[in-house]
Amino acid sequence: MFNIPVIGICAQASGMGKTTLIEAMLPALAEYGVKVSIIKQTHAEFDLDRPGKDSHRLRAAGAGQVLLSSENRWVLMTEQKNDPSDIRLMEMVRHLDPTLADLVLVEGFRHAPIPKIEVFRPSLGKSLLASTDAHIIAVASDLPVVTSRPVLDLNTPATVAKFIVKWWARQQMHGMKQYSTGEVL
Repeated sequence: MFNIPVIGICAQASGMGKTTLIEAMLPALAEYGVKVSIIKQTHAEFDLDRPGKDSHRLRAAGAGQVLLSSENRWVLMTEQKNDPSDIRLMEMVRHLDPTLADLVLVEGFRHAPIPKIEVFRPSLGKSLLASTDAHIIAVASDLPVVTSRPVLDLNTPATVAKFIVKWWARQQMHGMKQYSTGEVL
């Protein structure tokens, strides 16, 4: 359980436009007054650090966590076991500061049991996740799609942002203090 509503932006494959959509939606969400934090799934071997830097040396020497801090930002690097499971997403959400966000947008983690909007481009020939995933609450597509879920215009990020704001407002109306992974409102 966590104190911030979480909604995912997922797709069947890389290159569908998840990051582009989120980047374009952030200003629209800010205009609605919604503060957003983001959790982005990335490849297993990503590293913000560089060999030779003190923080890299300390991690290589065995530190399980290294927190870097400056006057402008801080980052906590935590070594974790190789766990491809989307279940650890909820652990990541718990690390976010609920005072800095009204909503968490999750990019990737397509199998996570959270409400999600699927980014879908029929021209790429991939299958529609919404056909088999009950957690997908809408599909953002650049072409018409046959589905029982609402279809949003992928080329109009403000429309997708408005859908998210309405979803977020329903979460607030329900007065939920904690959100479970299975909530799809």
